[in-house]
Amino acid sequence: MENINLEGTPKTPTVNFDATKGELELKGRSIPENSVEFYSSLNKWIEDYGKNPKAETQFNVKLEYFNTSSSKCILDLFKLLEGINGNGTDVKVNWYFEEDDEDMEEAGEDYQAIIPLPFKMIEVEEI
Repeated sequence: MENINLEGTPKTPTVNFDATKGELELKGRSIPENSVEFYSSLNKWIEDYGKNPKAETQFNVKLEYFNTSSSKCILDLFKLLEGINGNGTDVKVNWYFEEDDEDMEEAGEDYQAIIPLPFKMIEVEEI
């Protein structure tokens, strides 16, 4: 299975999805022109990964900002991960937010309330 490594742009996040390690990472800003189009390949990757996942899968979300359309797409990623959790893998989410960024902290808490995956809220100085 191919890994996904996308370099971030001012509008799209850096994406590192590594099937061999069971590590998925989104980092940066997510305000693409077409969120559904941008995230569709990530959804497909998680669907494929879910057929043969690692025993432990870690999803590191290190976003400094995302727009409303991205928030729905990110929710879809969480739902796909929820679908493979306990099905041969333990999925853990690490939600990183900058220390003074209450909006991103609340966004992580909102996802945590919606999705029954173990979330770890991690405060950092800078993303």
